[in-house]
Amino acid sequence: MARPRLNSGDSHSEDLPKPKLNKALVKKALQIFSYLKPYRTKFLFGMAFLILSSLTMLTFPALLGAMIDSAQGKQTYPWLPSSILFIGSLSLGILFFQSLMSFFRIRLFVEVAEKALASIRRDTYYKLITLPIDFFANRRVGELNSRLSADLSQIQDTMTTTVAEMIRQGISLTLGVILLIIVSPKLALMNLCILPILVVTAIFFGRFIRNLSRQTQDQLADSNSIVQETLLGISNVKAFVNEFYEAKRYSKKLDSVIDLAVKGATYRGIFASFIIFCIFGAVIAVIWYGASLVSSGEITVGDLTTYILYSMFVAGSMGSFPELYASVQRALGASERVIEILNEKTEDIKVTEEDKEISRTIQGKLTFDHVAFAYPSRRDIQILKDISFTVEAGQKIAIVGPSGTGKSTIASLILQFYQPQSGEIRYDDRIYSSFSLTDIRNQVAIVPQDVLLFGGTIRENINYGRLDADADSIIEASKRANAHEFIMGFPDGYDTLVGERGVKLSGGQRQRIAIARALLKDPAILILDEATSSLDSESERLVQEALEELMKNRTSIVIAHRLSTVKNADAILVVENGIISDFGNHIDLLSKGSGLYHHLFTLQSTQKVER
Repeated sequence: MARPRLNSGDSHSEDLPKPKLNKALVKKALQIFSYLKPYRTKFLFGMAFLILSSLTMLTFPALLGAMIDSAQGKQTYPWLPSSILFIGSLSLGILFFQSLMSFFRIRLFVEVAEKALASIRRDTYYKLITLPIDFFANRRVGELNSRLSADLSQIQDTMTTTVAEMIRQGISLTLGVILLIIVSPKLALMNLCILPILVVTAIFFGRFIRNLSRQTQDQLADSNSIVQETLLGISNVKAFVNEFYEAKRYSKKLDSVIDLAVKGATYRGIFASFIIFCIFGAVIAVIWYGASLVSSGEITVGDLTTYILYSMFVAGSMGSFPELYASVQRALGASERVIEILNEKTEDIKVTEEDKEISRTIQGKLTFDHVAFAYPSRRDIQILKDISFTVEAGQKIAIVGPSGTGKSTIASLILQFYQPQSGEIRYDDRIYSSFSLTDIRNQVAIVPQDVLLFGGTIRENINYGRLDADADSIIEASKRANAHEFIMGFPDGYDTLVGERGVKLSGGQRQRIAIARALLKDPAILILDEATSSLDSESERLVQEALEELMKNRTSIVIAHRLSTVKNADAILVVENGIISDFGNHIDLLSKGSGLYHHLFTLQSTQKVER
């Protein structure tokens, strides 16, 4: 029987994997419980209430048995008056006390768990946003989001419910068995003889049925893959008239699912019938044997009633342990995955307001001195082999070259998303390591090809460039970015919601908001990474005008495929095979009559004429 959730978590814990328990896993996962330390007093009080609640619950079978004996004029216990009224009143009083204990236990455990989980969520989120870019390059966003939702919800469920339930059921099981032996050793011995048969059968049958269920789920997943593939490639299916082939393939896989499901249902039916027979057979045997003991005067009717009620307590406790054990397995696995994130090495960022303060100003001079770089996940592939160039403060430098030659990698190195493996990057003739990471990023801005807007208002997205900017500064930046006119065309103006990732705006509109954001930041060094490559002609004109305004009086690094957009650059770097193969301004590079730049410019000019 499923236990009700007592916390704010979601309900997807059943989907989480259940790793095998071992000492290393438990040791690592238990680190998560260090978050309970600030609330240990309340947690200990909750444990005390839990123990009191469990102990008082075990008094009811004895009291109800005594009440039945009292109705027959017998006194079960010397210390308990043989009065139905007294025993009934005492039972209600204990029930009220037990209810109070349960209330305080639930209240304290939920409070402690919610506060501890809030701390874990906060630390995990802080950890995630301070991890290096390479961490995210090797993981999916859905996986990381799962760790912040499903994994932490499972831990929360364990803290609020599972731990308390295991203790409660452990007390009920241990004391229940002891009390069964005290009430009637003969009946207890008979029950204990039946128990191993049930347990062994349940273990072996359970494993076999779980294996069948897994096979069924695998076959079902395969059938779902067929549906997904077919629908994604529906144009190919129709073009090759393969509807019948795909339908037959899907039908064949469904037949396999049905065969396995029916086989599983057969064995589950046998197992369920066996368990029901054993359980009710045990009940009949207990009452049958108990009735014979009552008739022989060895126990009273009240004792038999007490024994039956304690048997139900013990059976309920035993039945709950498989589910509790599975929940603990999931929680330990979830804890291990969260701890993995918490133990990751972060960037040198403190996540405080002081991060936005600039302690060392950059004027704009940038130098790459024999820089070589390979991504940490692909160290065998050298992206940059020997890159050297200098950009004076206020200069406009363009970087061009074929795809995959490392142009965007240079941008990532300027922003210190990665560090070079050899060589030096200098800002104002000072090595990058002499600056704090936040000082560099506070004075470098990037306008990428695919602009990501947050799902708030236009005002909030522009304000992201400088959080303390006032309304007039935002409007001024928007005007300079050719964005004010289209923003005011919306009924809500600057308070217009842009939708998730900015889907309610066109590509050109998103670019101009990104430019306004960069203008508001007022960086010393500006990076434009293919900022106009995916726009139509009119949008490109408006964005290009805004970019010219943005590049005024600041060091600008322009990465572009369209060479027509970089003709006015002070210098052009031609990157090829990880090195700078050519250098000069537009006229110098064309006048050579050969080279990659000349070839690319001629090719693009020819294509433009043909259109």
